[in-house]
Amino acid sequence: MLNLLHIIIWLFSLFSAGHALLNKRDPRAGLGWIVTCLAVPGLGALFYWMFGVNRIRTRARELQELGQGMHWLNVDELHPDVDHQKVPDSTTIRALTTLSDAVSRRPLICGNRVKVLYNGEQAYPAMLEAIRSATDSVYLCSYIFKADRTGRLFVKALAEAAERGVDVRVMIDAFGQYYAFAKVRKLLKQNKVNYAIFMPPSLARSCYLNMRNHRKILVVDDRYGFTGGMNICDKHLAKIKNNPRRTIDLHFRFEGPICNQLRDAFLEDWHFATDEKRKARNWPLAPVAGKACCRGISAGPNEPHEKLNWILIGALACAKSRIRIMTPYFVPTRAQLAAINTAALRGVKVEILLPEQNNLPYVRWATNAFLFELLEHKVDVYFQPPPFVHSKLLLIDDEYALIGSANIDPRSLRLNFEFNVECYDFQLAASIAGVLQEKKATARELTLQEILSKSLIVKLRNRLFHLFSPYL
Repeated sequence: MLNLLHIIIWLFSLFSAGHALLNKRDPRAGLGWIVTCLAVPGLGALFYWMFGVNRIRTRARELQELGQGMHWLNVDELHPDVDHQKVPDSTTIRALTTLSDAVSRRPLICGNRVKVLYNGEQAYPAMLEAIRSATDSVYLCSYIFKADRTGRLFVKALAEAAERGVDVRVMIDAFGQYYAFAKVRKLLKQNKVNYAIFMPPSLARSCYLNMRNHRKILVVDDRYGFTGGMNICDKHLAKIKNNPRRTIDLHFRFEGPICNQLRDAFLEDWHFATDEKRKARNWPLAPVAGKACCRGISAGPNEPHEKLNWILIGALACAKSRIRIMTPYFVPTRAQLAAINTAALRGVKVEILLPEQNNLPYVRWATNAFLFELLEHKVDVYFQPPPFVHSKLLLIDDEYALIGSANIDPRSLRLNFEFNVECYDFQLAASIAGVLQEKKATARELTLQEILSKSLIVKLRNRLFHLFSPYL
């Protein structure tokens, strides 16, 4: 009997190792799980099926298939007022639209207006005003939603909208909620606001403690959409000088048909988190509001490919004259690093703006481990002074802008659920270029000599943390 049990355990372990060999795209992850399954028979295989099998992708694909036919089968029929010939024309834009058309499952759609909102002082009043004006629906997703003064203002506005009969839904990340002792979900429950927790730990669904919904989406009546890098908490009120954690950030308000794509992204997450059945509905078409051409890009472990990574590398490869990057966390993969250096070697001017100090020092240490590789190839790197700058921007040739929640690090591009919008709009590009130029004027340029002169202890520390970069 005991021998039979041993045989069953080994067969189970061999089957699990074979499953990892066939299904893990990253050879390092595949090798790690194979070794685990065979080195610890039975228990290692059990861990693999609990933590290593991506059931998220299967469930998400089912939800996406249920949603097909409701939104994006024929864009021209869905919105006849939109002139799709008005996409700005240049060699850079043609190459990028071809790539995104192939990679993304949402179309590029024109007729939008995009406004840059600076810090909580501009973003929060605009968002609250939109919620207070809602007559049909309010859908809000935030990675961090604190029950502080700002959070309470949002809860009050959401509760009042729900009392008016508005369809109000709020989604909170299971991990992100623990950034605060006072949980906003209690306030939402007390005020009878419909909310859901995204991917709470569960043995029945597998434990994905390392995967987080990092998206920031607000859609009101399909008329106003907001996304960017800003969470809902007091720290984004940058004018409060005595706030030791105050943070500089940008958010963006959208008007136009792109709002339908923000709503679509939210509802995919909502049905994923709640298991509610997705029902067909005749959603109103957002009116044409401007000339910007935009496309929403959902990225995460639920997608079949690392599409945001492909678009990022493609954008770097398409650049003809200038690349400007601003991000709080910068830990590029070897492929991304090669794309940046290759662009610089082609004669493209590459500027990267990073915070001098950030809220995660170990990420900064990992970043400092490879900056010399960029400086050696004439990439310009700038450190921005405090307070911490949390803004995320990519601008290519002053024509193409990629904005949203994703950082340039393995967590954002492989583990997190992110939402970005690519924009083709010269007016928006000029606004973003102005922001980047203003930040550059106050920043300190990093030199190769400064990096090379660091002590051996500092270099060892930086390289050590860089080893763990996929999980930071």
